[in-house]
Amino acid sequence: MNDAPVLSVVIPSWNTKDYLAACLATLAAAEKPASEVIVVENGSRDGSCEYLRAEHPEVRLLANAENEGFARGSNQGMRAARGRYVLLLNTDTEVAPDALTKLVRFLEEHPEYGAVAPRLVHADGTTQRTVQEFPSLKTALFFSTPLERWFPDSRELRRYFLRDWDQESSRDIDQPPAAVLLLRKCVLDEVGLFDEDLWLFYNDVDLAKRMRAAGWKTRYLAEACVLHHVGGSTSKFADFVATWQRDRLRYYRKHHGRSGAWWLKACVTLTLLDWVATQLARRVRGRPAEPLGPMLAGYRTFLAQ
Repeated sequence: MNDAPVLSVVIPSWNTKDYLAACLATLAAAEKPASEVIVVENGSRDGSCEYLRAEHPEVRLLANAENEGFARGSNQGMRAARGRYVLLLNTDTEVAPDALTKLVRFLEEHPEYGAVAPRLVHADGTTQRTVQEFPSLKTALFFSTPLERWFPDSRELRRYFLRDWDQESSRDIDQPPAAVLLLRKCVLDEVGLFDEDLWLFYNDVDLAKRMRAAGWKTRYLAEACVLHHVGGSTSKFADFVATWQRDRLRYYRKHHGRSGAWWLKACVTLTLLDWVATQLARRVRGRPAEPLGPMLAGYRTFLAQ
């Protein structure tokens, strides 16, 4: 008799015990097919492992001595998954009672889709704008540079952030966030798991791009809702910005080649020069300014990558 679960829920965890407790409570109460829950504990120092062993013996706990990163930790869980479907779930989420059945049903009924993502909402029920298009070379110029300030409603930013869609309705999409994402296990077997060089960021973008290249579609299902405490997990990282820039550079190098990586470095250089000019101007006017040294040191490290 085959007792393999239909659904494997993979939860990477790092120093978010309170969020994890709420996440597991809503997960236990949610309607779902035969399931297993795998928590990959990435070396937390907040008692998460002890909590799981004491309060959730039903959870398959994969405990790492150190923080292996989101991509590697998630891959550990996905490799251990036995279900036909794999749900990636951040600890800072709380699933609605019917969300999982809606997501699984969609993939059951639409075999041409490799993944489906729910609508993420704030605690007040308002929709989070989490879905984006794939980043292009033009995105690097207009996003997180002075041009974003100068041209906040540019065509490229409207495209990248899907500003002409309120994300209240279902549609096919390029790039869902991996905070909550249901995937076919067979698709992961075909296209591969997360690229572990993308330690924390852009791994979900890369996976979505590889799925698209392999001919699989991805759906945004607005009627399936999940509460998301924005930044509840990623805000714990002290070097958040440096990690984001490093992973973004690796993504651009992978998908746009060496010339794409140098283009991104040029765009970051423009941003740095603008920031330095702003800090110097504040000093001339006698206003508080940030020290230049740490930022310049970080910039040199970025250029050397």
